[in-house]
Amino acid sequence: MHAIGASGTPRNWELYRTAVVDVRFKDRTVRVEPRPRGTAEGFFPVLHGDAAAIHVITAWNPRGRTASSDANTRAHHVLLDEVRHLGLTWWPAVGGDVSGTHQEASVAVTGLSDAVARALGRRFGQDAVFAWTPDAWRVLACENGAVAVSGWAASMRAPA
Repeated sequence: MHAIGASGTPRNWELYRTAVVDVRFKDRTVRVEPRPRGTAEGFFPVLHGDAAAIHVITAWNPRGRTASSDANTRAHHVLLDEVRHLGLTWWPAVGGDVSGTHQEASVAVTGLSDAVARALGRRFGQDAVFAWTPDAWRVLACENGAVAVSGWAASMRAPA
């Protein structure tokens, strides 16, 4: 069972709303940070076909409980296998707090609807997934329809 607050959002909702994500594209790593609604600054990748969003999904620490490094690594590999099986375009990503003290390996995926991204997050025991579009950065609760919408800024990061 996920911890849901009185507002119907996951217990750690504010942590998700302030999280940053580093996405490693072929030639660059980009940090996406939430900004005031209506802000869209920096690099957004050119998407092909019907891809309207990049969804960021992790399999780490299911149900908001800290899992062992081995369990997180195994879960991440299962998530990667699922994304590959679905034939989706994806990039490695890392989500966490802005200070870098908490980080979770993730995938940035195109070709999913919000509903399918939420379902995939639920399958891996997640409270929320992120959706990045040219005009918004959204946190999508996996267990219900809760959404937090903000703007975004994307900046280049030093190569890892």
